Amino acid sequence: RRAMARSSPPLRRIIMAAAIHSVGAFTAFPAPSLLPFSAARHARRLVAGLALHRPAGVLAQQASRAPGLRGGAAGMSCAAGSVAEKNLEGVYWQGLETLQVARSMHEGNRDKVVKHMKLAGAAGMVLVQSGEEQNRAETDAGLLFRQESNFHYLFGVEHPGCFGTISLSDGSSTLFVPRQPEAYTVWMGPPPSLEQVRATYKVDTARYVDELPKFLAESAPPLLHLYSGVNTDSGSKGTPAHFDGIDQYTREEVALHTALYESRVIKSPDEIAVLRFASKVASQGHIEVMKQCRPGMMEYQLEAVFGHHCYMHGGMRSLAYTPIAGAGLNAAVLHYGHAGAPNNREIGDGDMILSDMGAEYYCYASDITCSYPANGKFTPDQRSVYLAVLECLRTVESHMKPGTSYVEMHQLVEKTLAKHLIGMGVLTGDLDEIVAAELPAVFMPHGLGHNLGLDTHDVGGYPLGSIRATRPGLRALRNVRTLKEGMVLTVEPGCYFIPSELDKALANPAQAKFMNAERIAGLRAFGGVRLEDNVVVTRDGHEVLTHVPREIEEVEATMGSAYRS
Repeated sequence: RRAMARSSPPLRRIIMAAAIHSVGAFTAFPAPSLLPFSAARHARRLVAGLALHRPAGVLAQQASRAPGLRGGAAGMSCAAGSVAEKNLEGVYWQGLETLQVARSMHEGNRDKVVKHMKLAGAAGMVLVQSGEEQNRAETDAGLLFRQESNFHYLFGVEHPGCFGTISLSDGSSTLFVPRQPEAYTVWMGPPPSLEQVRATYKVDTARYVDELPKFLAESAPPLLHLYSGVNTDSGSKGTPAHFDGIDQYTREEVALHTALYESRVIKSPDEIAVLRFASKVASQGHIEVMKQCRPGMMEYQLEAVFGHHCYMHGGMRSLAYTPIAGAGLNAAVLHYGHAGAPNNREIGDGDMILSDMGAEYYCYASDITCSYPANGKFTPDQRSVYLAVLECLRTVESHMKPGTSYVEMHQLVEKTLAKHLIGMGVLTGDLDEIVAAELPAVFMPHGLGHNLGLDTHDVGGYPLGSIRATRPGLRALRNVRTLKEGMVLTVEPGCYFIPSELDKALANPAQAKFMNAERIAGLRAFGGVRLEDNVVVTRDGHEVLTHVPREIEEVEATMGSAYRS
């Protein structure tokens, strides 16, 4: 205060911003109630302004410079219009230290899909349709648009209401965008010209959507390949492209679905670079959550810290899925955080926290889970369960390389988890008999992991001809492939004490004989632990994209550190 009294207004603003930064306000206000409302409001404004002048940080140092992408340290002195200028150059960028992605990446994606289809004997033309903008119920309040993943994969277009075609004969691409009315400019800003569309999205030709029927009539494709088919994770079916007059063309809906899924399973180096950036930002977001977490907070405040960090420092406007910030018993609810249970419980002293949160950059997802004690110190039981799950994580990752069966990795986790539960006195008896009795699935009812990419549960985990297992645990596995170079997956073992699952097992004589009911009774309020990494399969091994504290000592040193001097 004395320094500010003797300083000029510009210097006072710098001192104020530095003071805010020192208490952690730069990433999240740990105790906003300590500031009067007006002071907090002005402080946030100063922090937002300071972001334009702060030095390049960790993300700039770590940003990838893989082929086809420009590194994250873009420089703080860039002109205000530079993001728009980069866009017209065919580069996606959110400014500051965020990653610059060359949209030429999608040319490679289109080539890969065409190659798959031609190898299968397909001919004709691909026709795909983008997502459509949606409003909230019958109102005119628009929901934040997020592009349909397959359309983004092929064209990288951020706008709704588009169509795209790819000729299988020569690979040429045409992007069709809506012709906007004159009033559009007043409300939404000037739309790009067709030449700007072509340059931005790196397509051969750009035309208006109302020209699509004429274009197809002139092209006279012998067959239109549309996207449809069932997503093996959701069970939902894709919606094929449609326009008035499409019925006059011969159409099929299988070849494109197969080619897209097979193409998306193996990521290009450019895609991996985007996923690497998304995981790094999300990792730092989880670390900020750990630093801010303490008993007495609400679960949704952990979600707020994470979302703020990813948008503030990564330009990630959208989260990859509904965040899970479960405390205590809620940590045993696998997909907690939904509308009916919206992360709204107060965090108690001694609670175990399960924080499963990820964000998207350029529609590519991160999916990371951390578990830790709210008060920063593991109890003996928390330590035992955590170390069991950590060994499962490390064991699987040590085996990840081309040729590894993910089904066998799930089975390895079940055996490793059962071994630890025997050591804790939760289960008793022969290890192999316990596994045969399907008891590990009582404590980990989900699968080991899933593909990761343009969707959190990315496509292609079950190739054509795959048969889903029927036994508990394994039937929930979202990927049954043998690993190949370029695959990106999550590894997410867990151990939960779910009352309904425990009760069913205790009522089953074939399982109850291995269970220590008294020991289990003392763990019913435990909740659960899950640890989740994002991992790339490389030529001779793997790369872990997640960088968060995992060892007990690292976790305890990070927890609540925002409040320590």
